[in-house]
Amino acid sequence: MADIQRNARAHWGGDLMHGSGTTSTGSGALKEVAYSVPSRFQNSQGTNPEELLAAAHASCFSMMLAKVLGDQKKTPKAIDTKATLTLSQRDGGWKISKVHLETEAAGEGLDEATLKRAADQAKEQCPVSVLLKPGLEAITLAVRLKQGA
Repeated sequence: MADIQRNARAHWGGDLMHGSGTTSTGSGALKEVAYSVPSRFQNSQGTNPEELLAAAHASCFSMMLAKVLGDQKKTPKAIDTKATLTLSQRDGGWKISKVHLETEAAGEGLDEATLKRAADQAKEQCPVSVLLKPGLEAITLAVRLKQGA
């Protein structure tokens, strides 16, 4: 398979503290979504790079978990993942230090042990995990089997 390229654009206007920007994805899924210092370091309106990275990680992990389970002939009915990214002050600057993944999955014939093993494998193989892991203190994982779904 040929290499796949994806792109996104960002625009920024003004100085750091008072300026703002927008970001858009090449697919058009995100169009001129606002970001700013207040949306990054406070709970202000708009997104921020860390939130977008957390969304990418949750999405990537969920898809990889579906693949790993599929390879084991287990078809997930639903996978829900939350990625919590920690931005920490280090050495006079900011660093993404940790990511915690929480996933819940349901599927016919799926048991807790199988799900846990598959999730551990997905965490190691997800391309976003592979990219982030060398610079992080930890990528942690909590797994829960959703009953009755």
